[in-house]
Amino acid sequence: MTDSKYFTTTKKGEIFELKAELNSDKKEKKKEAVKKVIASMTVGKDVSALFPDVVNCMQTDNLELKKLVYLYLMNYAKSQPDMAIMAVNTFVKDCEDPNPLIRALAVRTMGCIRVDKITEYLCEPLRKCLKDEDPYVRKTAAVCVAKLHDINAQLVEDQGFLDTLKDLISDSNPMVVANAVAALSEIAESHPNSNLLDLNPQTINKLLTALNECTEWGQIFILDCLANYTPRDDRESQSICERVTPRLSHANSAVVLSAVKVLMKFMEMLPKDLDYYGTLLKKLAPPLVTLLSAEPELQYVALRNINLIVQRRPEILKHEMKVFFVKYNDPIYVKLEKLDIMIRLASQANIAQVLAELKEYATEVDVDFVRKAVRAIGRCAIKVEQSAERCVSTLLDLIQTKVNYVVQEAIVVIKDIFRKYPNKYESVIATLCENLDSLDEPEARAAMIWIVGEYAERIDNADELLESFLEGFHDESTQVQLQLLTAIVKLFLKKPTETQELVQQVLSLATQDSDNPDLRDRGYIYWRLLSTDPVAAKEVVLAEKPLISEETDLIEPTLLEELICHIGTLASVYHKPPSAFVEGSRGVQHKRLPGSAGSGESVESPDVASAPGVSEAPPAVIPSQGDLLGDLLNLDLTPPTTTGPPPPSSGMQMGAMDLLGGGLDSLMGDESEPMGGGFGAAPAAMPASFTAPVSGGLDDLFDLGGGVGMPMGAYSPPKTVWLPAMKAKGLEISGTFARRSGVVQMEMTLTNKAMSVMTDFAIQFNRNSFGLAPAGPLQVLTPLSPNQSIEVTLPLNTVGPVMKMEPLNNLQVAVKNNIDVFYFSCQYPISMLFAEDGKMERQVFLATWKDIPNENESQFQIKDCHLNSDAASNKLQGSNIFTIAKRTVEGQDMLYQSMKLSNGIWLLAELRVQAGNPNYTSLQVSLKCRAPEVSQCVFQSYEAVLKN
Repeated sequence: MTDSKYFTTTKKGEIFELKAELNSDKKEKKKEAVKKVIASMTVGKDVSALFPDVVNCMQTDNLELKKLVYLYLMNYAKSQPDMAIMAVNTFVKDCEDPNPLIRALAVRTMGCIRVDKITEYLCEPLRKCLKDEDPYVRKTAAVCVAKLHDINAQLVEDQGFLDTLKDLISDSNPMVVANAVAALSEIAESHPNSNLLDLNPQTINKLLTALNECTEWGQIFILDCLANYTPRDDRESQSICERVTPRLSHANSAVVLSAVKVLMKFMEMLPKDLDYYGTLLKKLAPPLVTLLSAEPELQYVALRNINLIVQRRPEILKHEMKVFFVKYNDPIYVKLEKLDIMIRLASQANIAQVLAELKEYATEVDVDFVRKAVRAIGRCAIKVEQSAERCVSTLLDLIQTKVNYVVQEAIVVIKDIFRKYPNKYESVIATLCENLDSLDEPEARAAMIWIVGEYAERIDNADELLESFLEGFHDESTQVQLQLLTAIVKLFLKKPTETQELVQQVLSLATQDSDNPDLRDRGYIYWRLLSTDPVAAKEVVLAEKPLISEETDLIEPTLLEELICHIGTLASVYHKPPSAFVEGSRGVQHKRLPGSAGSGESVESPDVASAPGVSEAPPAVIPSQGDLLGDLLNLDLTPPTTTGPPPPSSGMQMGAMDLLGGGLDSLMGDESEPMGGGFGAAPAAMPASFTAPVSGGLDDLFDLGGGVGMPMGAYSPPKTVWLPAMKAKGLEISGTFARRSGVVQMEMTLTNKAMSVMTDFAIQFNRNSFGLAPAGPLQVLTPLSPNQSIEVTLPLNTVGPVMKMEPLNNLQVAVKNNIDVFYFSCQYPISMLFAEDGKMERQVFLATWKDIPNENESQFQIKDCHLNSDAASNKLQGSNIFTIAKRTVEGQDMLYQSMKLSNGIWLLAELRVQAGNPNYTSLQVSLKCRAPEVSQCVFQSYEAVLKN
């Protein structure tokens, strides 16, 4: 007979009867009674009144009865804490029972009774069980420590259980090791700064040894723990990968994904030219493919994880396109996910196959799937340029089917193809216009209106087409209204004579008859632009559009790194970091992939950068250049929090009518002063003469001949484009460097050439030769709207981490905004680093020149420079290159000069100028320095300053 009989009683005096049965002398009757109590408890009846009677049944040798009583105890101990203390003696006794199953059962139940009052009584039995001779008891006790820590962390630490738990990692039984790791991981997660899991090569070796022999759950715990370890070098990383790889062939998908997580993380440290790296890539593909033959729910989890893996390392599955082809009986959620991965893997090699497959999908019956398939064809066209023509013809074939939702999706993606490849496929516009009447979805209508407005000059009846949309203007969605307004303004600017009436009609509808603020504002802007300065309106509205990016839906790199570290967890299914969906303090620890091979050195503290020091000390050796991404990806780029005056906005050409009333002058004051307080302060005036002994050679330093005139301002090179909009999803950055009032500044113009607003700007530098680093956050205090530019000045200091770059003055920069993180390199003139206290005493100059070996001297020639010695000296002094003395020898003026870099390196120079000969346009520069590698950069600065 089954246990269902325990659930079917309906007697009135049930509790009373159960009480009598629990106190019966007959063991069988007692067991039946406890089963009935558990059954009542399971269906939600309150049987807490029986607590003392059930606890009395604990004193038994029958394992089944003991399990049932412990089950009852776990459920009601919290509501009856005073009664629960009655059970303590039995726990203590059971922890010394000869049967290991009973010892383990007692310790397991102890951990589940979450009552503060009795936890201290349980410490002694737990301590014994942690050192029990039976591994089954030890592994149960290990988990109990984690549960006890959750109730009373201080008690566990005081009793030394954490140290015992760490010792269990060296246990001979693999399951004990796995449970100890699981318990320590659990505790470490709720106390992120505790450093409990102090992983070192010896511990890792023990874990890897246990990995082969424990159960699948144990393997998952150990693999997850391994994923938190950062190997010392690529050799250790390879060794761990080799020992984890066999887990890829495990039958349990959770073990496979945990192994993939470890390998994905440690691969970051392997050099890509290593043979093993290629082997590992090949080994990762089959297990991932195998996961796709499981049931649909598991397939979905696998596909969500594969989606992340493909974004990080598409080469793993580049030959496995066929397994992502959709099967007829796949559920819709699997189909859509497969489609996404197909597009990510699409390349020139497999595009024909992919397109044939997508065209097939577009004729399916599932509407959502068909829509996504049509969009996928468009994404393929944008991603693989060689396939664009084939994709467009495929889309035209689909439009010919006249299936309403297919036509609408096709028009939306063709608009994107026009944006990616302008002036290439416009011949299809006629076909699109034929389907105008069938469009009823806002996105498709808006796309079609955009096409008509953008190519109005190629469409004879563009005005009629747009007028047909205008008839039901107020019934359209906001998206369509905004697009229609812009399209008609474009049409007017292209065909002003024929469409004046139309544009007035739409502007009046948008501004007077509409209550949508976005639409009204756009209408007023167009109205004022057109009425004040049609030329400016043309430049604004018909401006060249930035090309759209091929992968707009890629996960942002730093988030992708974190999600890769969470493969096989909910975070990898949601594609969100744990902090986004886990409440409380647990799980919000941010994880990152280790730096890739080549940048394995740890990030230095700012103290490492050479501070300006005494001239006698030889400059520290600068570390060699590493990998850009290794350091820049560690971006803690948060929006600026400091408040201050907004940077001056770019100047604006006003038309005939001043729309702002008082004009810009009244807003900005009469004069707008440049940021940083103008040019650098002039150095102290030079002494009129040197009282030098005349003895020939360098010692014979003559009077400066009337002194040097007023120094000019410091040289600042003109702005150049550092980051083109094509490479940064519409963000263009041009800039230069300047030194003002002794502070190095990075002066940038940020231009938004995208269609969306940009916010949350932040900046970070990679380690560089002179430790340049931002002295504060990037101050972009207002959102950067489309087609808007903003001037930003970023003060820099020289206390950042140091690493020798090639060339020496190369600076690698990461800029983040709400869209993505972008990387670029630029070169700063080394003259920006010449300090204001770089003027040497004459005697020190003589001694230093003689002291520096001759092989450290470099000679350069500056051609086409029409300057006399005084003019040259003035220009150079503006950039902190100080003239110590001047003398004339055989018709040549010789200037002896000194300068000091921000890191304390002194440079000495001799500049020869042909005196009084305007036809002689060449200057000779000799440079001496203890660090001769900087001489080339210094010469370039000389040339730039003198020729400017």
